[in-house]
Order: sequence, then structure tokens, then C-alpha cells
Amino acid sequence: MSEKDEEEREFDIRWADDAPHKEPSARARMLAARWKDNPPGPVPFRGEPEHRGSAGRSSWVSTVMVLGCVVGVILLLGYLNFQPY
Repeated sequence: MSEKDEEEREFDIRWADDAPHKEPSARARMLAARWKDNPPGPVPFRGEPEHRGSAGRSSWVSTVMVLGCVVGVILLLGYLNFQPY
């Protein structure tokens, strides 16, 4: 690309960025049309945590399950290595 073309391109970008009115994106137009008749309700920054019974116990159960599977795979691989062919 020549230097003149680069300057023209830069001018076009500056001209477009300095435009007084910018058209909203298609998603913004869709949401504006949808919310015109049915505005969304307030949404908290962070949602409420789900109640899963005793949350502490379930995290330990999943940790024990993962570690148990890892130990099982290690033992299986060790057993297969010591098998005579």
C-alpha cells in the first residue's frame, strides 16, 4: 500500500469517527424494539447462590471422587506395567 493510500485511509477513519451521529448496531436496535413494550426488570450484579443442601459437603465429595479416580488410574497403569507379556 502506498503512503498516499495510507493517508487517505487514515483520513477516512478520522472522518468516520468524528461523525455526529453513529448508527446503533443491529443487536442494539433489536433490544430497543423489544424493550420498548416490555422493559427488562432489574438484575443484581451477582445472582443469588443456588441452595444445594450442604454446599461444603458436596465440594468435598467431588474432590474425593476426582482424587479417587486419579489414584485408581495410577494404580491401574502401575499394574499393567508389571504384567509379564
